[in-house]
Amino acid sequence: MDILSVVEWVGEARAAAIFGLITGIVFGVAAQRSSFCLRAATVEFARGQLGPRVSVWLLTFSTAVVWVQGAQMLGLMRAEEARMMAVTGSWSGAVIGGLVFGVGMVLARGCSGRLLVLAATGNLRAVISGLIFAVVAQMSLHGWMAPLRNWLAGLWITPGGRNVNLLEATGVPAGSGLALGLALALVALWFSHRNRIGARTLIFASGVGFAVAVGWVLTFGLAQVSFDPVQVESATFTGPSANTLMFFLVSDPVLEFDIGLVPGVFIGAFLAAALAGELRFQGFQDADNMKRAMTGAALMGFGGMLAGGCAIGAGVTGGSIFAGTAWLALFCMWVGAIITDFVIDQPGLRAAA
Repeated sequence: MDILSVVEWVGEARAAAIFGLITGIVFGVAAQRSSFCLRAATVEFARGQLGPRVSVWLLTFSTAVVWVQGAQMLGLMRAEEARMMAVTGSWSGAVIGGLVFGVGMVLARGCSGRLLVLAATGNLRAVISGLIFAVVAQMSLHGWMAPLRNWLAGLWITPGGRNVNLLEATGVPAGSGLALGLALALVALWFSHRNRIGARTLIFASGVGFAVAVGWVLTFGLAQVSFDPVQVESATFTGPSANTLMFFLVSDPVLEFDIGLVPGVFIGAFLAAALAGELRFQGFQDADNMKRAMTGAALMGFGGMLAGGCAIGAGVTGGSIFAGTAWLALFCMWVGAIITDFVIDQPGLRAAA
């Protein structure tokens, strides 16, 4: 793709939105067909299983690392120019926000990205939860919850005004990130074989990781040819959900990557579900289920904004460039989710048995 030609044709802002739309559509199709979800993987792991959900998540994560690290070696992007890497990171935000997000996604029965995909298929529970997630994320970014978020994030920050690149900090040889991604991909394929996961699911699971690389490469390319500063970013849903919500509420909306990403995921997931005959309306089971989902969505909105990203933004997108706080946030999301499942959901399962 000749990015300069696209910019000259439609302008920088529209080009950014188009690139977000492309990234979102690829992500939405792949996530819907593979049923990718961090919450499902953590719950499966918490119950002593290394089944299909863990396999799909690990394959997505590993292929994202492979695609992104490969793109770096080819000169198609530079991690140091990514917004996530170029700003001060928060270790305290990653720990606290990651734990809160992990609790929230188990209560809501889906991470923020999964809720957006489900909403596109007609799941009204996901629609309501997604709206609450976006509102709380906006409140945490610019609203009355922002002071608390800023205070918690400022308790322990990375030095030098930048995030920590784990590859540079550990002094490993060049190409180590790609090698690690390939090793994890082989482990994921072994788990997938053991769980008899079909080739189609594997292709779509790796497609989610590919979408992350697409976002990084497109925004990096746009930043190289744009006159005004452009954020180098990729798929994440905390900030973009808040920004997309405000785009439709203000009188002078601004087009950017985020504004294309969220609708793109919705469109991609809708088309994938429609072609597979999986569009159907679904609602809350009862009032308790509704309260649980709404509480979880609110926790994810605050936790994701505090952690610097959601299960996708920190867990896959940030992880693929080895941002230190992203890896810590991902670990804490797993911990928070596992503890929540063990304390809240598993006692009911044992009682029913």
